[in-house]
Amino acid sequence: MSDFDDLMDANKAFAADFDLGGFDGKAHAGIALVTCMDSRIDPLRMLGLKHGDAKIFRNPGGRVTPQALEALVLGVHLLNVQRVLVVPHTRCAMASASEEELRVKVGASAGTDASWQSFGVVTDQLDQLRQDVAKVRTHPLIGERAKVGGFLYDVDTGLLTQHV
Repeated sequence: MSDFDDLMDANKAFAADFDLGGFDGKAHAGIALVTCMDSRIDPLRMLGLKHGDAKIFRNPGGRVTPQALEALVLGVHLLNVQRVLVVPHTRCAMASASEEELRVKVGASAGTDASWQSFGVVTDQLDQLRQDVAKVRTHPLIGERAKVGGFLYDVDTGLLTQHV
């Protein structure tokens, strides 16, 4: 038995009637989304999109990291991205604990020192959202090539509120 047998069985069932092949990999709705890895977020459904409509980049806190910017540059220039949404969410662990608190929790769980690990904690979510949107808008390879907006997703109502 493998630790992944349940997932492999589920994948076989998925592949048995797979109808998503042949896709060209472009964002058919012209959308890119940077959001959190939180499992309460269903990125496509929350925007009324379907498979193939958007490029999605997820990370803790929904931050515009160097890796997210790299993905957005590729999306804008090669994958039909015309609009970018930066979407952190309510009740996010990255905005509700300090760096030290997370290091202690992770260290306790790991049974080893985690004081060296950075987690990118956000102390002011809306200010950070403004900064992250500005990073995309002022990036020399993105700039005016795409519309960029900053939104907060409410995990309890499913609603997005635009802040930037």
